[in-house]
Amino acid sequence: MAGSEGLSWGYRFGWRVRYLLTSVFGPAQLGTEDDPQAKLRRERARRVEKARRSREG
Repeated sequence: MAGSEGLSWGYRFGWRVRYLLTSVFGPAQLGTEDDPQAKLRRERARRVEKARRSREG
């Protein structure tokens, strides 16, 4: 489960597609609050943490 981190394959696939698209078609440079890739990384970290908490009980 370490590779999936408790996230579904559909979410992981969609996340990678969105991340790739923001790297190609996203804005050139933004601050950390406005950066779309940083937002995606924060969203994924929240979901991973939520999945870990639900596994633990």
